[in-house]
Amino acid sequence: MRILLVEDDSLLGKGVVAGLAQAGWAVDWVVDGLDAEAALKTNSYDSIVLDLGLPGIDGLTLLGRLRAAKDRTPVLVLTARDTLADRVAGLDAGGDDYLVKPFELAELQARLRALLRRSKGAAGPLLQHGRVALDPASHAVFLDGDTGRAFCARIRHVAGIDDERRKGAHPQPVGRQSLWLGRRDRQQHG
Repeated sequence: MRILLVEDDSLLGKGVVAGLAQAGWAVDWVVDGLDAEAALKTNSYDSIVLDLGLPGIDGLTLLGRLRAAKDRTPVLVLTARDTLADRVAGLDAGGDDYLVKPFELAELQARLRALLRRSKGAAGPLLQHGRVALDPASHAVFLDGDTGRAFCARIRHVAGIDDERRKGAHPQPVGRQSLWLGRRDRQQHG
């Protein structure tokens, strides 16, 4: 899953990028509203984490432009603006969720998972495609609903990296680049 982080605070931005990448998400980080607008014109994102107090174009203006352009990308507003009026304004401008700073990384990750589930039309925690299901919180993969078989996997990278390596491509790393299949493989590889 690919996330656009729009945050002008360097320390916070680095921490959020590291935390989301560790959870297995690809994160593009920009520090102002103008760069965010440019990124959104050239890339597709599964979700946007948006600060409101930005240089260039403020977050509410950017959010209003997104929604006016019929962009349905889920937006989680992440800001220090904590009054009721601020929260209502952020949600009414088109925000799908609102999280006030300071925050816990685990809560940000959980809220993003919930946004992504809802955007895909799913209410439950599992993402399914055909015979395969993924639990984004635990990174467990199941085949045919079986949770106890040896093929239950722990995902640590973005799908497709191994295929691209075989073709000679060198994708940018997004967190750990290993795929652990079943208990036996985990024990063999540490």
